[in-house]
Amino acid sequence: GPADFILSYLQYCHSQDSMCALCSLIWLCFLFPLSSGMWSVQALEMIVGKIPFLQAVNGSTVMLPCTYASCIGIQDLYFNWQFNDNGTMQKVCESLIVNEGVEPHVEIFRERVEFVGKNRNNNVSILLWNITFEDGGLYTCFGRNPKEKGRNHSAIFKLIVVDELRVVDNTLTIMIASAVGGAIAALMGFMLLKNFTIFVLSKIEEKNKECLVTSSGIDNTENGLSGSKADSKPTPKKK
Repeated sequence: GPADFILSYLQYCHSQDSMCALCSLIWLCFLFPLSSGMWSVQALEMIVGKIPFLQAVNGSTVMLPCTYASCIGIQDLYFNWQFNDNGTMQKVCESLIVNEGVEPHVEIFRERVEFVGKNRNNNVSILLWNITFEDGGLYTCFGRNPKEKGRNHSAIFKLIVVDELRVVDNTLTIMIASAVGGAIAALMGFMLLKNFTIFVLSKIEEKNKECLVTSSGIDNTENGLSGSKADSKPTPKKK
């Protein structure tokens, strides 16, 4: 397996003092990512979703989600649900899935519990009917896959039972967001107006400079012409 190969490689590195640095470099760059990938691909994983908790009203019916994932497949996968009752783990249900696609026969140990996974899409979820405050707490979905040399994994889902669902007042949040948004918009408007004003003033200044240059050129031309005309007058002849 990958572990035996890596161990043999490390032993070889220790026996080759001169090549120790090169061996370490090869290990870091190639073998370590490869070995990590091989181990992670084969690992069984129990998944309770991206949001591992649920708040529900007393007397309602809720589903505790759980699915399993294994890249190399399953064989005689054992799974169970357990409830943490003040530190004591109480088994809710358990079963054995012989192969993928086979619907398991689930043994249930608590009242108002129904297995709804049916092993479709690797689903091993359960349903809790007419929940009470005593049902609130931590539920563990556990799995063990003999096909992966008995590798096991578990995931925890938290159930919170309340009298009623409280509507969160977002008025203050909306007001703060509106104020911040308004301030940002005002700042952006001010910056745009400032830049536009600077642009207009620069254009006016350029125009004025052009006018000054043009008028100066005209004055010089007129002065030159006047001087030429004055010089071209004939001098009076002496009698």
